[in-house]
Amino acid sequence: MIRLTAARVAGLFTAAFLFAAPVLASAATWNIDPDHSSIGFKVRHLMVSNVKGVFGKVSGVVNIDDRDLTRSSVTATIDTTSIDTGVAKRDAHLKSPDFLDVAKYPTMTFVSTGLTRGSGGSFKVLGNLTLHGVTRPVVLDVEGLSPEVKDPMGTIRRGAAASTAINRKDFGLTWNKMLEAGGVAVGDEVTISIEVEMTKAR
Repeated sequence: MIRLTAARVAGLFTAAFLFAAPVLASAATWNIDPDHSSIGFKVRHLMVSNVKGVFGKVSGVVNIDDRDLTRSSVTATIDTTSIDTGVAKRDAHLKSPDFLDVAKYPTMTFVSTGLTRGSGGSFKVLGNLTLHGVTRPVVLDVEGLSPEVKDPMGTIRRGAAASTAINRKDFGLTWNKMLEAGGVAVGDEVTISIEVEMTKAR
């Protein structure tokens, strides 16, 4: 029978902690900075041009494991009432039940389900997007993570840019009008560009 003294147990505990510390230190929690992040989009209008807009209010938490990015995760919430295309009348229509119905669905959410590495530091984030009461899988193509920097206030920051495309009809956004010359008023595909700045949780 092996007997462990209190000193021996303490020594083993300390060794185990020191061995695990580098792994634990590699993972960090980051908060999305709403003041320096946005979700941009564009969609075809009248079959001749693209209308661009932005959701200006986004929040969430990103857990980053630099030793193994596949163990990282993202949860984000976008305020649908913050949509801005630069035209008040159009924004009001997009907020109406014809499109986003922001009174009923004031937010959309993204929750990651996995991550795969790409080339040159890029990677793909797989997840579920809930929009207009419908949840569908989407894939974000992320260019890569910026290095950590310290701002003048001492806060550690990091950024990332990503893109994806969705079919709005997959989320129940089906409103449209046929054009006399053929085609439709609003395209089905919505191209999304994401700019995120994060602050390291303390």
